[in-house]
Amino acid sequence: MSQKKENIILLLSLLITTGVISAGLWWLLGHRQPAKVADSNPAKIAVTNDVASDPSTGGKILFQRELNPEKQAAAKAIAEENYPEAESLLKQSLSKQHNDPEALIYLNNARIGNSQAYSIAVPVPIGTEETSAKEILRGVAQAQSEINQQGGINNIPLKVLIVNDNNDPQTAKQVAQELVKNQDVLGVVGHFSSGVTLATAPIYEQNKLVAISPSSTSIEISDAGDYIFRTVPSDRFTSSALAKYFLERLKLREAVIIYNSQSPYSRSLQETFTTDVVSNGGEVVMEVDLSENNFNPAQTLKTAKERGAKVLVLLNDSTIVDKAYLLMQLNNRNLPLLGGDSLYKPQTLEIVGEKAQGLVLGVPWHALGSANPQFSAAARSLWGGDVNWRTAMAYDATQALIEALAKNPSRSGIQVALSESGFNVSGASGSIKFLKSGDRNAGVQLVEVQPGDRSSYGYDFVPLKP
Repeated sequence: MSQKKENIILLLSLLITTGVISAGLWWLLGHRQPAKVADSNPAKIAVTNDVASDPSTGGKILFQRELNPEKQAAAKAIAEENYPEAESLLKQSLSKQHNDPEALIYLNNARIGNSQAYSIAVPVPIGTEETSAKEILRGVAQAQSEINQQGGINNIPLKVLIVNDNNDPQTAKQVAQELVKNQDVLGVVGHFSSGVTLATAPIYEQNKLVAISPSSTSIEISDAGDYIFRTVPSDRFTSSALAKYFLERLKLREAVIIYNSQSPYSRSLQETFTTDVVSNGGEVVMEVDLSENNFNPAQTLKTAKERGAKVLVLLNDSTIVDKAYLLMQLNNRNLPLLGGDSLYKPQTLEIVGEKAQGLVLGVPWHALGSANPQFSAAARSLWGGDVNWRTAMAYDATQALIEALAKNPSRSGIQVALSESGFNVSGASGSIKFLKSGDRNAGVQLVEVQPGDRSSYGYDFVPLKP
């Protein structure tokens, strides 16, 4: 057979394979079942959170897909300031859906009622990243429950306002404007993505309201202002760890980078990883921008191999994760896989499965490698299973605000407390302290997809030994 005919047959095969896998991914993305911990109840009611919601302390249900009669009645009771009735109903709701962080936060708030409280707000992407929103709220809810059970912050309980920003910069700006106007709000845990955090940072900075992101990693956030902090490590730490693993552990030199130029998070990882690799003797033989309309996964892999790529580095953000999944499927464990924390989610194990085996990710925290096993045990008991790094970082952000509130319960006082060189509080991931930039002074944990039974998919994220 001629080379030309072989190439034609190969191309046709790749196109057919791409179509089949794409259809399969489309079906899985539309029909997948929730993970053990994250979402144990299938959707019954369509999400209606398409626009920014007013902050809710319990009088409105924001997670519409988790409605049950008790939770719905509790919201009505809170709106009517019938807090004892709301407390009873929310306990009943949690007995049915024990891993519902919204219900636990509203229960904690109902117990406060109209009594004096310190209030913080948590903007989360309910309409677009519901699983991540719940993960963040679990960390906040756990910290709120613990401090209030201990008697509060200098005998004053912590109240939490939840608001949906849909992970949209324009919507988030509206949310931020409303939060800074609400003088009861003393601090913010948020936002979710780097792009949204960067969009809202000037509003918080101008109005002197501290915002601590548990999940925004872009290096640009280091220059966002004196009132912007984060408990998640910067992309500098992630890219350094991945580059070191690539060059020293795998002993390889040639990489192809997959990223999204429209995402500050993805662009940040791409830039820092490239710098770390090239400055240490490696080579980026190819860069692929997933935002381009002509993206062809089969052709991408073919070209990468022709250029001598030895590792496929997936630095995509969550908005185009389906394209990353398609690449992983087509790669079929041929090239080793590295990636950022956006791939650390149950869907990676569920959708890619066996073909994700060996994938190494840089993440801020893992339950099995935790510096604070007491947090992991308490979280597992509270939520019925393991929690991930987003929950741990949100817990730490809340703990930082609690400690700052204890020192000086005012907006400016919180900023001063967090900025002090001696500020230090214990969290899920160990000591919480900040650099002058507002960055967390902490490293990352490398994890690998391996066969296991801690998830419901036959594969787990497992910490790598140093």
